[in-house]
Amino acid sequence: MSRRISIHPVSPQQRLIDQAVAALRAGELVVYPTDSGYALGFAMDARGALDRVVRLRQLKPRHNFTLACRDLKQIGHYARVDDAAFRLMRAHIPGAYTFILPASPVVPKRVTTEKRHSIGVRVPDNKVAQALIETLGEPILSSSLLLPHEDLHGLEIDELVDVLDPHVDVFIDAGPCGVDPTTVVSMIDQPYEVLRYGSGPVDWE
Repeated sequence: MSRRISIHPVSPQQRLIDQAVAALRAGELVVYPTDSGYALGFAMDARGALDRVVRLRQLKPRHNFTLACRDLKQIGHYARVDDAAFRLMRAHIPGAYTFILPASPVVPKRVTTEKRHSIGVRVPDNKVAQALIETLGEPILSSSLLLPHEDLHGLEIDELVDVLDPHVDVFIDAGPCGVDPTTVVSMIDQPYEVLRYGSGPVDWE
């Protein structure tokens, strides 16, 4: 049976953040808040949680997952960022953007795309998410709540518990959060390509 941890959205209690991070370090699958709604999250070395997400969402092998990072410096450790990408991201993070970049060698190949070895990266503008990432000491591997026959994006935690209770170990409840998805930008090649227009304004085209 899943557990629920209620954390204050503005002043996250560190003892509760520690509980949630302990679950991530133990390889558990969590639902956690971001500025663009709740998301599935797990640690990079949690192969079991990864496999569960793949089955739950019926994903193809080597799906492009996203690393929720603390800041641009941390992004630079896990992705290859050239000067142009750095400037664009610096002007738009934290915020509701997901940037697709070439993955660095430290990222496990099982969570990058097969042909381009790319990875999604983002810096969520959410205090609870930031506290989780800071305490974990590394990015949270994330996946959207888009199931094969049901889009759960934008649902609040009570509704998510009703649907996902058998599949998730921990629900991190931080109350209402964003409901619109991120804007997704591929920065693999120039010119950059907007793969999905979301809540992050596209002001560079």
